[in-house]
Amino acid sequence: MARLPGNIARRLISPLRSRNSSASAYSNQLAATPIDSVLIANRGEIALYVEIWPFFLLETSSVNMAKTYPDSRSQHALSSPFSVNLGDAGAYLNGDRIIEIARHEGCKAIHPGYGFLSENSVFAKKCVEAGLIFVGPPWKAIEAMGNKSRSKDIMIAAGVPCVPGYHGMNQSPDTLKSEAEKIGFPVLLKAVRGGGGKGMRIAFTVDEFDDKLNSAKSEARNSFGDDIMLVEKYITTPRHIEVQVFADRHGNCVALGERDCSIQRRHQKILEESPAPGLQESVRQDLWEKARAAALAVGYEGAGTVEFIFDNETGQFFFMEMNTRLQVEHPVTEMITGEDLVRWQFMVAEGKELPLQQDDILANIRERGWAIEARIYAENPNMGFIPDSGRLVHLRNPTATDTVRIDAGFVANDEVSSHYDPMIAKLIVRGPTRYLAIQKLRMALEQYEIVGVITNVEFLKRICSSSAFLAGDVETGFIGKHSDELFAPEQTGDEVLAQAALGLLLQDIKRSRSNDLFGSPGLAVGFGPLYQEREFVFAEAPADSNAGSRESTVCVRQVKPDTFDVSAGHSKYAGIISHLEQSSNIVTSFFPHRRIETTVIRDDDLVYTFQRGKQYRLRCGTPKWFEKAFGVKDLTNSVVAPMPCKILRVDVSEGQEVKKDQALVVIESMKMETVIRSPHDGLVARIVHKKGASDPI
Repeated sequence: MARLPGNIARRLISPLRSRNSSASAYSNQLAATPIDSVLIANRGEIALYVEIWPFFLLETSSVNMAKTYPDSRSQHALSSPFSVNLGDAGAYLNGDRIIEIARHEGCKAIHPGYGFLSENSVFAKKCVEAGLIFVGPPWKAIEAMGNKSRSKDIMIAAGVPCVPGYHGMNQSPDTLKSEAEKIGFPVLLKAVRGGGGKGMRIAFTVDEFDDKLNSAKSEARNSFGDDIMLVEKYITTPRHIEVQVFADRHGNCVALGERDCSIQRRHQKILEESPAPGLQESVRQDLWEKARAAALAVGYEGAGTVEFIFDNETGQFFFMEMNTRLQVEHPVTEMITGEDLVRWQFMVAEGKELPLQQDDILANIRERGWAIEARIYAENPNMGFIPDSGRLVHLRNPTATDTVRIDAGFVANDEVSSHYDPMIAKLIVRGPTRYLAIQKLRMALEQYEIVGVITNVEFLKRICSSSAFLAGDVETGFIGKHSDELFAPEQTGDEVLAQAALGLLLQDIKRSRSNDLFGSPGLAVGFGPLYQEREFVFAEAPADSNAGSRESTVCVRQVKPDTFDVSAGHSKYAGIISHLEQSSNIVTSFFPHRRIETTVIRDDDLVYTFQRGKQYRLRCGTPKWFEKAFGVKDLTNSVVAPMPCKILRVDVSEGQEVKKDQALVVIESMKMETVIRSPHDGLVARIVHKKGASDPI
């Protein structure tokens, strides 16, 4: 096969970090059976990242990239001339098809990335039986640790502390409820084959146990095809601390530090950092030792993560589960150790020994300071973090440096599909101290500009400014505990409104100039010789569709070709000199006392402005005459699906009286269940879509 340039992967996953061992040094150590061809059975940023290594290490390597119909124009599919279409959206889970393609293309190995089949022991076993190298742990280790009930028995035998709970096979609802009462509420209901926060619910009282059990089992069936549950004591102020381990077939096993992943929503991580803040060194070393014991107990090989629940009140920690794969947050460990875990994966898969000992790793970590990762999601924090999807109309990433890394799977005009996880990118930073790392993360987040989908970027900025987070006072309930601070409403300032109006006006002028080469700027947009006034009506477009929307009128008068008088809200600005850089949509304006640069992007009736590190969403107001003339409907009393989805259940009937916040419909999007509740008291007049309907509007 011809060699793939890999230029797209290197552009999106940047910068490549300094390697402790050079490519040539690694090539000189090649075993008798090197991996010189691989099929990457994954998508997005992880597929692009894994793609780099075979070319970086081996002169004769080739990479085949799996894709599906929804991913046919995605960056990972376009990056390889050897991309192979697996089929429909769910085909990344079709193990037999993936193995068939790998053998047909002459691949020696399959790299599963994370998610999908990466922790499927049956798939790993079939790879071995087909003569393929599975770049991951042995299938028996995956099987042992993949069942949360069995894994806890193994951990107890290995001397690793576990959370008190019920892990039995009697799955009758009455038995599970009885065990929950013995353990004591609150309890955590968790699918034994779960992961990524799916199939998990917290029951705080016995009265809500049945509803939470049914919801967890339903989500587990849809996500994993298995609804067997375990019941554990729910620790009320827990931290999620995990240890990255690596082992080889020669009996070596090391811990590459711990990560604190306590900032979560929907039981899924959004911020991860290393080292864990406020952890005593004796506790840290004990965690590492217990994690190594867990890996050795199952004859582990490759990358794995041992997850612990840490009780903030008692200082005790308990084994939660082991993820037998590369983690989404592996770049945090790479930043803090200076090592590349994908490189290590290929080394172990080829039968080599680990390149470093435990003392070497500890020395590296102590020299490199602190690292933090933020996951950039297409989701709406103000609406319960429901996923969003759509075309990325505009995308500008932070500047990548040696200490600022962006792992991205998208570029501008790409589609964020409703079929898959809505993560757009991972932003990872490193600093000499935790405080400086947080400041670097905040400044990098302020450089993000994303238009087309709602994202969590503004929410992440607020976390970085939270006094509790800065103090290291973290727990898995952090978001709920600090919701008033994190979700406090903000009004749009008059200067933002002025810049939005100037941006739209200047964009109109630029377009008019291209159509009329000899017309003056003022005349081109309908102004007479006296530069008549132009009026804009903006309404704030809050991410929470139930929130109120403040309307503002902005008046702009052009007094010279590049000079304007602006009235916005309660402010009047005279003699503003304003210019538009058309290629970037950046409006530079000289106000009386300051210069302001604002990116202004219009997407249909929405106007996005990015100013001084913040994003603002405005809606162009609809004139009253337009509503009357064209019969625009008021949807205030309608309940509309907030995203493309499938209806799993309708909990009300036509003619039924409902109360505010009563559950109406349960929908599924991106494998996550969401309950749609009534916005106020009322009567159900009509149900438009029934159970099983897809993409309701």
